[in-house]
Amino acid sequence: MSGIFYLQKEIDLKNTQNGKITIGRLEKPYGENSSEVVSIAVTLDGENTDWKVHIPISNLNEVIKALESLKA
Repeated sequence: MSGIFYLQKEIDLKNTQNGKITIGRLEKPYGENSSEVVSIAVTLDGENTDWKVHIPISNLNEVIKALESLKA
């Protein structure tokens, strides 16, 4: 993975001592001609990434709606 990462927010991960959820925007994630994505990463120890997902910006509204529906 390459690209330029812009950190938007870092959130403490509940029920861990040092865990974090990191959210940001990643330009050119897979090279010069790739589209911008939102990157969401989770670390349980505050250092090593345990999970990561890249969501294309064009899918973001639909993903947000799906996540909001889970709060009910």
